[in-house]
This record gives sequence, structure tokens and C-alpha cells, in this order.
Amino acid sequence: MTRKQLIFLCLKFNDVYEDYPFNKRQSDILWTTIRHKENKKIFALIFERESQLYINVKCEPQYIEEIRELKKDVFPGFHMNKSHWNTVRVNGDVSKEELAQMIKHSYSLTSIRSGRRCLAEKL
Repeated sequence: MTRKQLIFLCLKFNDVYEDYPFNKRQSDILWTTIRHKENKKIFALIFERESQLYINVKCEPQYIEEIRELKKDVFPGFHMNKSHWNTVRVNGDVSKEELAQMIKHSYSLTSIRSGRRCLAEKL
């Protein structure tokens, strides 16, 4: 999956938009954030580091460690609250379907109409 495809996948959700709030001239990492229009909350942060594509997604704290143990390409959130966010290496051991579920879950957790569901059961 390419960066462009990943952004497109995130933009399929209702009432969201792409943003670049953290990018400065001296920054060596290009951050793409995907936010809710209703509350401006970020539910996905996409970046590349050392030629690898990553995405930060929110997760419920009670499932975060379990997911990290199940998947070697899921780490504590890079530049995020590590109790609530995971970083996923795209094109690693997390399938496209699992990644789509993680993004959907993050979208739900950050929405005003938050409908929390157990993500760990789906992996």
C-alpha cells in the first residue's frame, strides 16, 4: 500500500479531511493527519520514516498491549500517548483488512458519536 492509497482509505469515512499541521521546513518527516470535521480530532497520522510507511491509530487502553503482542509491526504510538495510540508499520504483518479495522476503530473512538467495540477480538 502506498501513502496515497492509505490517505484515500482514511478519507472514505464520513465528514473527515486531510490536514498537514505539523510540517515545517526543517522537518524531515511529512505528517498527514486525517481529522473529523465535527470535532477536529485526529484519528489517523500517516508518516514515512527511513523509507517505511507508518500510521498512528487510536485504540482502547485495555486492548493496546494485546494487539502489540499479536502483531510485530504494531508499536507504542510514535510521538503519541502510548497508552492510547499504536503505530502500525504499513505493508508489514498487519493485513490490509486488519489495518482497515484499526483505522475504523480509531475513527469511532475519536468521533463525537463514539461507538466503542472490541478491536482485539477481530485480530
